[in-house]
Amino acid sequence: MTKTGAYDRTKEDVGNIASLEHVNLLVPDQALATSFYVSGLGLTRDPYLMTGTDLMWINIGREQLHLPTRGTQVLRGHTALVINDFDRLVGRLENQRKPLKGTKFNFKRERGRIDATCPWGNQFRCFPAGKRFGKMQHGIPYICFDVPKGAADPIKRFYAEIIGAPARIGTLEGAPAAHVCAGPDQELIFREKPGRQAKFDGHHIQVYFADFSGPYQRLLERGLITMETDQHEYRFVEIVDPENGKPVFQIEHEVRSLHHPLYRRPLVNRNPEQRNMTYQPGADTLRVG
Repeated sequence: MTKTGAYDRTKEDVGNIASLEHVNLLVPDQALATSFYVSGLGLTRDPYLMTGTDLMWINIGREQLHLPTRGTQVLRGHTALVINDFDRLVGRLENQRKPLKGTKFNFKRERGRIDATCPWGNQFRCFPAGKRFGKMQHGIPYICFDVPKGAADPIKRFYAEIIGAPARIGTLEGAPAAHVCAGPDQELIFREKPGRQAKFDGHHIQVYFADFSGPYQRLLERGLITMETDQHEYRFVEIVDPENGKPVFQIEHEVRSLHHPLYRRPLVNRNPEQRNMTYQPGADTLRVG
């Protein structure tokens, strides 16, 4: 029998954010978006919802990228992706150089990852699955936001005190950063970056809260609720210092309850290596864990 106290049980705590489900970024051209996200990264366009030309949903494991076709938005920082067939990623991206010529598309190898830039400047860091990302085989393990100097500590306290999410101060690439638990094997990271900050352009993230009403009341008391969507969803934008209410950073949060009809909806993930000339029966679907 293992003795009491032999394990650090706090490492199993998730807190109030049950999962980070999607990132929403406006794009001006679905054809270019398809070349990058589907043909290049090897991700999957959702076959069931939002199949028109005004909005595409891109599946990656249990998470999504939502790409409405009505403008351009650029996330201030980068989105991390765990790519199931990481070894084949460079070949797919290389094949998109010609279709994406004249855009901001680019990619480069770094130690242990591949950095890819979408046609409009959004930054993605692509990693192979591994111990760092727990059980995740294909998905979004974290989003890193670049925030002003001195912002990491109040952001940590905002999520811990108002949202009820475990948060800590650490570092990322030598810079102070608030690390916020956003579900099993997922984080929101707010990394301090000196210099002028890009203006917030309205992009958003979507998260599920286990305690849906508690943060709502605390946000409402501070005048931070920006949208009352329906029974299962509300939104807020401002992250404030809970001590004095001073705004620290802006990112729209689409908050859903665990009663939302889309919670834990099964997502289709294709095997991007299937080809008509080399077809393997039974290998259409990508195993994502």
